[in-house]
Amino acid sequence: MASAPAARASRQAQGGNSCCASQRDLAVPTALVDGGVENFNSAVDELVQTGLLKRVLAQTEIQFSNSMIESWWRVLKHQWLYLNALDHVATVRKLVAFYVAQHNERLPHSAFQGQTPDEMYFGTGADVPKRLATAGIEARQSRLAANRALNCQNCSEPDSVSA
Repeated sequence: MASAPAARASRQAQGGNSCCASQRDLAVPTALVDGGVENFNSAVDELVQTGLLKRVLAQTEIQFSNSMIESWWRVLKHQWLYLNALDHVATVRKLVAFYVAQHNERLPHSAFQGQTPDEMYFGTGADVPKRLATAGIEARQSRLAANRALNCQNCSEPDSVSA
């Protein structure tokens, strides 16, 4: 009768599952990628073939996509980072930290009905949608009143004409 380590080694050599093989698979980082050339080129292909990285194609090999985080990174780069001088790594870190803080703490999101990501996460913004709706109604009424109070020569009441 073969020992447990020998049986495991035999299964591994034959391509069978073993606890060591599954632990090795868990240790390999998986990259969720889109079909861009930065993800499918000879350098990345070589890295995947070595077994150091597992590549999973979004919307093809799995049902979901990383498009939301891709969009977030694009906005970070084009609407913030590229507007600044990126002369040192420390500068980039500082700019990214600032943007992430502003994004999470200050920027309202339509998907969250005007709440910030922090308000959603911590549950502190439940009243925000109601406050925004009330403020919208008040702003609309104020604009109507201001516009109706304006008079121009074309809109003013005609003077009485004597015959």
